[in-house]
Amino acid sequence: MTPKRKQRLFLVLFIVVGVGISVGLTLFALSQNINLFYSPTQIAAGEAPQDTRIRAGGMVVEGSIKRDPDSLFVSFEITDYDKTVTVEYVGILPDLFREGQGIVAQGSMNEHGVLDAVEVLAKHDENYMPPEVAEALAKAGKMPMPEGQEFNK
Repeated sequence: MTPKRKQRLFLVLFIVVGVGISVGLTLFALSQNINLFYSPTQIAAGEAPQDTRIRAGGMVVEGSIKRDPDSLFVSFEITDYDKTVTVEYVGILPDLFREGQGIVAQGSMNEHGVLDAVEVLAKHDENYMPPEVAEALAKAGKMPMPEGQEFNK
């Protein structure tokens, strides 16, 4: 093999290895940012993974909000009218957060089956509901889907 061919071979191998490493790092970074949505029924059935960031949504159960008077800790339950899941959050809740309203909480499940939320999102007007929450409620038979819309089975 001539020195010129060796040089080309090393250059091609260097480019292939560099592209492979770049693709691998990109895929790893993207996999860390995936947040799958789970309804309270799916969480109660054990479908939600532990120690992985997920999104859970439902209606805040009436009378379930418990606030710690000495800190920003709050605990509440969400439901899809079939099952309920406890959510714990440390921080300032959105202004529109209240009982009987739809929310989406982002966080991870702990070993006790409680969602440790890092972010809580509340609906922004009385007509809006996050699509995932509306779909979960429709599957539970508690909310009709608008005409012309279907959810994945």
